[in-house]
Amino acid sequence: MQSILVCDDDKQIVEAIDIYLTGEGFEVIKAYDGAEALELLKTHTVNLLILDVMMPGLDGIRTTLKVRETSSIPIIILSAKSEDADKILGLNIGADDYITKPFNPLELVARVKSQLRRYTQLGNMNTQAGSHIFKCGGLQINDDNKEVTVDGELIKLTPIEYNILLLLVKNAGKVFSIDQIYEEIWNEEAIGADNTVAVHIRHIREKIEINPREPRYLKVVWGVGYKIEKQ
Repeated sequence: MQSILVCDDDKQIVEAIDIYLTGEGFEVIKAYDGAEALELLKTHTVNLLILDVMMPGLDGIRTTLKVRETSSIPIIILSAKSEDADKILGLNIGADDYITKPFNPLELVARVKSQLRRYTQLGNMNTQAGSHIFKCGGLQINDDNKEVTVDGELIKLTPIEYNILLLLVKNAGKVFSIDQIYEEIWNEEAIGADNTVAVHIRHIREKIEINPREPRYLKVVWGVGYKIEKQ
């Protein structure tokens, strides 16, 4: 059984999420502030974290930063519509997805399942014969062991970042629009996907480029989308 840690200072929201996730066969671990969530992560096996942005004490942004120091588990942040800047910041510092309050519980369940599928696929080592190595200049992706290196240096990516980069590298030279990237990676219709994709692209650049302002690999084609430049 997969375990979901739900952290929100609003106990009614935690209980509502608990009902829906438990009904889908998940084990739910409850926390009501960021510090409590971090302690539970030390003592429990957690497959995914749902985290509210605005909480007293240790808020969702700082909690995400702390989690990312040691773990790459999927993180979905919850935020009110008035907190757009916090949503973007959350994605930028390591969250994988966000959902806006008030939310449809069925949408939240769908996003949880999507993130878990993606994370599980990333964690499964391909032990079959044959190598799946994709190179573009000094950028290399070994899809057998899910490792990314730039000029021999290992780069740590989140599951979303890895899947976006793999898509672009496997199709080096091809331009993908924001909607195409979103639909390929999230497997759902791209509605208002611009900020979500742009934040992940920026994060990938910061990790693989020597100078993200003058990228060698991950290029923007203005008005069209993004591509990995053939080397």
